[in-house]
Amino acid sequence: MNKDIGKKIKTLRQSKAMTLKVLSEKSGLSIGFLSQLERGLTSVAIDCLENIASVLDVELTYFFSRQKNNDSVIMKSYEQEVSQVVNSKVVYYHLSQNIDDKVMLPKLVNVLPYEGDEEVTEYSHEGEEFIYVLEGILTLYVNNRKYVLHPEDCVHFNSSLNHNWVNHTNKNVKMLVVNTPNFLKKDNLK
Repeated sequence: MNKDIGKKIKTLRQSKAMTLKVLSEKSGLSIGFLSQLERGLTSVAIDCLENIASVLDVELTYFFSRQKNNDSVIMKSYEQEVSQVVNSKVVYYHLSQNIDDKVMLPKLVNVLPYEGDEEVTEYSHEGEEFIYVLEGILTLYVNNRKYVLHPEDCVHFNSSLNHNWVNHTNKNVKMLVVNTPNFLKKDNLK
């Protein structure tokens, strides 16, 4: 994976006629580190990769995308790709090959530990939400009520209820989340 990310950085940087020195100055990362990264000799933290993505004017997910086999109904574990990263704390992976023509949107979600006293803001949206905790301890808020979910706990609710989640532990939380409607479905993008 390091080689894939490095190759994408180098190709994108060169397509923009940008030198390593310029990328270094704009990203705040050393030329030596960037050189090693482009050759796949080192790994990179998500926050540093976000800086690089910003400088190169691409979404963070660009570095994780792969060629999809859209003819298959099966998605192999190695085909899962990062679809979104929120505040460097929540990482989403789509769990379906052809999500643009499906009613449900299945995702694997990793929630990193939350460090802070900031209040959790609940939000609502159209549809339904199903959450199944695979690893860790998730704190879920629904309509100003707090719930603590452990591995193998699940919840299914109408997404029009105010809700949000957070990880108040020092371990990662991994969960399966299924939403309806699928906001990425072709009909919903119009």
